[in-house]
Amino acid sequence: MSAAWRCGPPRALTVLFVWHLPKPAVRQMPCKFMHCCGVANKRWITFQHLNFLKRMYVTQYNKDLSQQAKPKSDPVAPPFLQKKHLGQEKTVIREIRPVSPLHPPLSETSNRNEFKEVNSAAVVEDLATAVGAESKEEKQWKEMKLQLDDLPGILARLSKIKLTALVVSTASAGFAMAPVPFDLTCFLLTSIGTGLASCAANSINQFFEVPFDSNMNRTKNRPLVRGQISPLLAVSFAASCAVPGIALLTLGVNPLTGVLGAFNIFLYTCCYTPMKRMSIVNTWVGAVVGAIPPIMGWTAATGSLDAGALLLGGILYSWQFPHFNALSWGLREDYSRGGYCMMSVTHPAMCRRVALRHCLALIGLSALAPILNVTTWNFPLISLPINLYISYLGFRFYRDADRSSSRKLFFCSLWHLPMLLLLMLTCKKSLLEKEDKSELLS
Repeated sequence: MSAAWRCGPPRALTVLFVWHLPKPAVRQMPCKFMHCCGVANKRWITFQHLNFLKRMYVTQYNKDLSQQAKPKSDPVAPPFLQKKHLGQEKTVIREIRPVSPLHPPLSETSNRNEFKEVNSAAVVEDLATAVGAESKEEKQWKEMKLQLDDLPGILARLSKIKLTALVVSTASAGFAMAPVPFDLTCFLLTSIGTGLASCAANSINQFFEVPFDSNMNRTKNRPLVRGQISPLLAVSFAASCAVPGIALLTLGVNPLTGVLGAFNIFLYTCCYTPMKRMSIVNTWVGAVVGAIPPIMGWTAATGSLDAGALLLGGILYSWQFPHFNALSWGLREDYSRGGYCMMSVTHPAMCRRVALRHCLALIGLSALAPILNVTTWNFPLISLPINLYISYLGFRFYRDADRSSSRKLFFCSLWHLPMLLLLMLTCKKSLLEKEDKSELLS
């Protein structure tokens, strides 16, 4: 009885403990333990047995848990994030593409591209530094170096060689129209002296207008503006042209022609040049300057100031208004930027009206030539077509007031003057006819 009691309660406790075990595989362990206890000749169940049973249970249970453990599933993302991840995966799949063996690997191309970018950046920096250095050098003063090979061309542009050639040609026309026998030596001295005087006047004009010419596209490349020669050299060149030119006209030709040459230099440099920035009267003063050379040619041949000389001067005076007004019409922005007071800028209607008026005046002056006994009556007739044509273009310029009409009038004036002087020379009255007429009158 006592033995049964000793073993009864522990066995009951064991049965209850085994009943609460979760799985059959684990429940078999206490049964085996109880079987071992029964075989052990009714030995006492002590605390060591229960502790051993506990350790076996814990070990077996942990092993079952480790076998049943599953990998942790990824957290479920919201739908908009799923689309985003899918898009990223697609982009990754697009980026990973099979590369043909003809091209280098992606790493090599990327390295090369990076190397090219670095090189291009370095080149750009070098160019920027070079441009900055050049701009700094341009802003600094440089020593002017004049080469002897470039000097003739520079002096030709300083003296406005084309304008000088026109002045010499008009003086030669005046000399040829004079009613005296032709003297070659006097003609050459007159031409050389007039050309030197014109070179001097043009050089001094450019010397005075350097600050204003630099603002105009038409004159910004002149030698003094660009610094190709020094102002001292320009003034020296003007003096070296003016002194021998006036000396040739005075001593080699006659004093009257020398005085006209000196007066023309003074009028062009000291009156016309400063007046260009003061009043539109400069155009009339400039026309007087252009009218003096044919008068100089006439006085060089005859030694006197006759009506024929004034007629030639009047023709040149009237011709300059359609010529210059048409030219200045297309350069209004330039003249305004340079600070010049021109009719085309300040009085555009007057500019067109004056041009038309003097185009018509050429017809009347041509009709005066036979009356003043300079040409025959054929001259007004054969010069009428070209005078009517330039008058028509002057009317178009007055009516339309555009660049097209001004250009047509300007280009017409370029060939109109030499044609008119040539016709005048062909219709010149011979010296014998004048002598016969003077004898009849006496």
